[in-house]
Amino acid sequence: MYKFNGKLSASTPLIMGILNVTEDSFYDGGRYVSDAAILKRAAQILNEGGDIIDIGAMSTRPDAQEIPENEEITRIVRAVRLLREEFPEAVLSIDTYRAAVAEAAVEAGADMINDISGGTFDPEMIPTVGKLQVPYCLMHTTAKPSVMQQYTDYQDILGEMLQFFGRQLEILHENSVHDIILDPGFGFGKTLEQNYFLMNNLEVFLELGYPLLVGISRKSMIYKLLKTTPEHALNGTTVLNTIALMKGASILRVHDVKEASEVRKIVSLPKNSI
Repeated sequence: MYKFNGKLSASTPLIMGILNVTEDSFYDGGRYVSDAAILKRAAQILNEGGDIIDIGAMSTRPDAQEIPENEEITRIVRAVRLLREEFPEAVLSIDTYRAAVAEAAVEAGADMINDISGGTFDPEMIPTVGKLQVPYCLMHTTAKPSVMQQYTDYQDILGEMLQFFGRQLEILHENSVHDIILDPGFGFGKTLEQNYFLMNNLEVFLELGYPLLVGISRKSMIYKLLKTTPEHALNGTTVLNTIALMKGASILRVHDVKEASEVRKIVSLPKNSI
């Protein structure tokens, strides 16, 4: 059992719907920048079975460039206030690696922080989350998005990732952060082959004792393998989401909430139900 601010528990898998209020995200950039579009997308996530809305205001796709911190704060706070007013019971996650953004978002009503850097890009992030006392998603990556695909040379990828998580978990505990989710960071500083190796060995990370979040929705590990585009990568996404749940993932981070909810329903059937 894992509780998120008393609102949710991961006794069954959860669906995290992606809401990018950005101009340049790899799949949905520019779709959700107006107030009306943001509210419509949030309603869609919730109506299709989403449990968490993950709001991102700065793209973290490969080669993405940073935007000014004050611009990220402005975008995030605006979205959080809109959603908190319209959907007061919704669980709102913030996709950021900046402590100031995290703090502003939680003050505006956000519930949790989803940090692609696992606390390594901003030294104030983990102390800030400790002060805020909100759940924290600890993801593995090798470098900032603009250069991360230049750093994929591992001697022992599983061992090095487990060491990374061990170090960061120790720092989190020292800062009184205990509501923690782990994310292997598919596509972040990993080659296509490394991504599939991690998926095949996903259960290794369960040994750390924390819920696992898997975010592979329409990513290049799917569309490059299948020689297609993000727009045509839904079927591959559904296959990998199914595998992830069967290997023990607790949260799926997705663009396509309805399809992920159907995966969850099928995979979660009792083994003696037929």
